[in-house]
Amino acid sequence: MLSRLLALLIFILLSPIFILVALAIFLEDGFPVFFKQKRVGINYSFFQIYKFRSMKKNTPNVATHLLENPEQYLLKIGGILRKLSLDELPNLINIMRGEMVFVGPRPALYNQDDLMALRVAAGVDKLKPGITGWAQVNGRDEISIEEKVGLEKEYLEKKGFWFDVVIVVKTFTSVLGSKGVAH
Repeated sequence: MLSRLLALLIFILLSPIFILVALAIFLEDGFPVFFKQKRVGINYSFFQIYKFRSMKKNTPNVATHLLENPEQYLLKIGGILRKLSLDELPNLINIMRGEMVFVGPRPALYNQDDLMALRVAAGVDKLKPGITGWAQVNGRDEISIEEKVGLEKEYLEKKGFWFDVVIVVKTFTSVLGSKGVAH
């Protein structure tokens, strides 16, 4: 409940940024400004994640690394949104809805069966997905899924308030340096 209230407060405080980003997306490529995608939640359930749209409307609905020449689909503002992780701000809606938390494993795509098989084996599927996580601040797109799940299992074992604070602080330093962002 506390994370939901905090997400609402942050949403209100950042509403000017939401409006500016939405306007920039709309002016470049029209509606919708949000991108919704089926993702895996806690206990292998499914939900729709909300993000600001950083890709053009005609982009195939697959992971960016699976696109041939993904740059051709990227909006002009999309690179900035991704570099600064501003495309993730609408994840606050998912937190307010109770589908996500601030710190946890990033929600897998609905078709990432290889990743989910490893998460189930490690018990990580029992965690609610987060906007950021231990794997995010330790490599993000630059590590293998095996390494990612290993870090997520480590988070599961060490999970606690102060560990979450460390991860949030590291997230801000990683975002400012665009560390680990491959797409």
